Amino acid sequence: MSNPRIYQNQPLTIGDTITLSDDAFGHTVRVLRLKDGDILTLFNGELFNDSFGEYQAELTNVSKKQAHVIVKTFTEKNNESPLNIHLGQGISRGDRMDFTLQKSVELGVNTITPLFTERCGVKLTGERLQKKVDQWQKIVIGACEQSGRCTVPSVKPPIYLDEWLGQQSIALKLNLHPKAQYSIMNLPEENQADSKQRVRLLIGPEGGLNDDEIKKANEASFVDVLLGPRVLRTETAALTAITALQCRFGDIK
Repeated sequence: MSNPRIYQNQPLTIGDTITLSDDAFGHTVRVLRLKDGDILTLFNGELFNDSFGEYQAELTNVSKKQAHVIVKTFTEKNNESPLNIHLGQGISRGDRMDFTLQKSVELGVNTITPLFTERCGVKLTGERLQKKVDQWQKIVIGACEQSGRCTVPSVKPPIYLDEWLGQQSIALKLNLHPKAQYSIMNLPEENQADSKQRVRLLIGPEGGLNDDEIKKANEASFVDVLLGPRVLRTETAALTAITALQCRFGDIK
């Protein structure tokens, strides 16, 4: 079995002994049954000597309630895409949203903003909404652990579509539309990702965006693009669009 990759939201310094977080302890000791002397791979999403990477660490002082690790070495690891994608995702019901976030992170998305739209079927507020955001962030962290990413995309607080459309950005702005003139693969020169390779991608919820929302997106300089002749579910649309963007501008060859 390869060394488990574990996210630790704390500074990591070679030679230091740290206490594993509760989630990491539960996974490595209670689930995987690791013991003193076993090796873990840790990352915290922070720069070390101007580089992202991961740390090798050795389990020690394993007890029934907690465990420590000794941070041994650092290895630089650069597997981030040159394309920075900010996904504005209409909130969908149940596991669809979880699936979209997990797989979009595996495909290289950098930022995710859940969006309330007219056809959004989820109406959460207050503490229930915060719990949902915390759950989504844990899903993102798990996707980073699995996929080998050393940076952790952030799940922004959910906002209404109008607010997200109004945010200032120099990124190429794209919205999926079944009757669009262009696809991602044949966008004209004036609609290319900028020199910093940034894209804001808008994906509607189940049922899609309504005509008024599409009009507002166009007024906010979002370019309509299509993905083919078939109607895709919201989670399929997001992942297909991200894959196409990575093929066109990123690191999927």
